[in-house]
Amino acid sequence: MSERSFVMLKPDAVLRRLMGKVLTRFEEKGLKIAAAKMMEIPQDLAKEHYREHKEKPFFNDLISYITSGPVLAMVIEGDACISIIRKMVGATNPKEADLGTIRGDYALDMGRNIIHASDSSESAKREISLFFDDSEVCEYSLPDERLIYE
Repeated sequence: MSERSFVMLKPDAVLRRLMGKVLTRFEEKGLKIAAAKMMEIPQDLAKEHYREHKEKPFFNDLISYITSGPVLAMVIEGDACISIIRKMVGATNPKEADLGTIRGDYALDMGRNIIHASDSSESAKREISLFFDDSEVCEYSLPDERLIYE
């Protein structure tokens, strides 16, 4: 059963010109990009997206950073994609992320860890609905799906 995840390349990934490298990893894994848009996140959307961190000391810095430049918001689809993407992304703290993961290869600092990925199906549904209307998420099949999935 196919599932969807919300993934966002943060301002550091966009400004460091890493979007293509990261997208290539997802596509080469066999995952499908169902929606993507470049945007600058308004303060209110940033606060809603990161609401679970509201009481944490880093919340204001997080909001400041995520609204400081453009991001690439995406919906990525595939069987068990949430857990697969989380493994591909690596530990939240890049200093603890394994080499070969996105953060392990491209990030050095916790506050500039280049990517956000949903951590559960509930989070994915909530986050996708914050950033995308249903009409913006494409339904399509990839010609190699039978080679990727049993």
